[in-house]
Amino acid sequence: MSAISISGVKKRYQKTDVIHGVDVEIEQGEFVVILGPSGCGKSTLLRMIAGLEEITEGEISIGGKVVNDLEPRERGCAMVFQNYALYPHMSVRQNIGYALKVAGMKRAERDAKVLKVAKAVSLEPYLDRKPGELSGGQRQRVAMARAMVREPEVFLFDEPFSNLDAKLRVAMRAEVRSLHRSLGVTSVFVTHDQTEAMTLADRLIIMNQGVVEQVGKPSEVYHHPASLFVADFIGSPAMNLVRGFFGADGYFRHGKGGMIHLPDLTRHHVSKEVSIGIRPELVRRVASGAKGALPAVVDYTEELGASRLVYADMDGSRIIAVDTGSDALGTGMPIHLSFAESDVHVFSHDTSRRIDTASQPAQTPTTVTA
Repeated sequence: MSAISISGVKKRYQKTDVIHGVDVEIEQGEFVVILGPSGCGKSTLLRMIAGLEEITEGEISIGGKVVNDLEPRERGCAMVFQNYALYPHMSVRQNIGYALKVAGMKRAERDAKVLKVAKAVSLEPYLDRKPGELSGGQRQRVAMARAMVREPEVFLFDEPFSNLDAKLRVAMRAEVRSLHRSLGVTSVFVTHDQTEAMTLADRLIIMNQGVVEQVGKPSEVYHHPASLFVADFIGSPAMNLVRGFFGADGYFRHGKGGMIHLPDLTRHHVSKEVSIGIRPELVRRVASGAKGALPAVVDYTEELGASRLVYADMDGSRIIAVDTGSDALGTGMPIHLSFAESDVHVFSHDTSRRIDTASQPAQTPTTVTA
């Protein structure tokens, strides 16, 4: 296994820049997930690591060796693709061992390695079947086994579960994580699915329009998003984001005359136009007379079984709350919501980046003035 160093890497197609300078260090044995929406450049970055795309500027090192000018086969990487890319006329056994055969390995040694890898991914009963006789999950395991049998320094996964149904994706996530624990090979996994990313990654690389927005552990990215994009992209439902400004009187003004009492935050951000963010699970429904109650009107609800999502209008600003109540909530119904000031994030309107504040002592409850 090898560490990966990505330094000042850019990608340009003719006059169009698609990767705008990426600097990331991936540690030896780490499982890193590159996450972002379609078209953000995540697969392009992965393909540059693999050697399937040329690097316009910058440098990529694998195991301390610069690989910019090396052919894909010389980089010590094995790649698992979205479309499996299996040979339909070959058996599972032949598909897994094909690279070893091309490399000239003797049949007895090759068969032993194929069997060992097949056991690791539960493919022993299917070794003599053709890919067309397998399910989608089994074919993806064949693709993974074919990569594993080469004993690579680096595993690269390009949205490998996109063609699988939801239940199978969950099962495959568990298999990949288990394999990584047992093999310890440096792995880079590309996906647009945040649940997949959060459950698999040691660290996340969040990309947007060819730029790295944030690098960090899943918990860090979720609880301390570095930008408005990350705050909005990570989490289902996404973080509530309310645009407005802090006044000198300790109130945050937003929407159609809404005023939220946030005195501790105001001390740091007087007169700044910002967006404040709060996770829906940290917004709770309270009685109208409760301290810090914010009046709102229900737009609609989504029932989730043990809980429900309440989408509401708060003085012209949309806010979502996770509610565990069993009473009926209908469109237009008045409710009251509350959240702690210590759970509020602040983002600059000018830069879209998170504004960090010094840690505060005991926080005052959120209050509102109509």
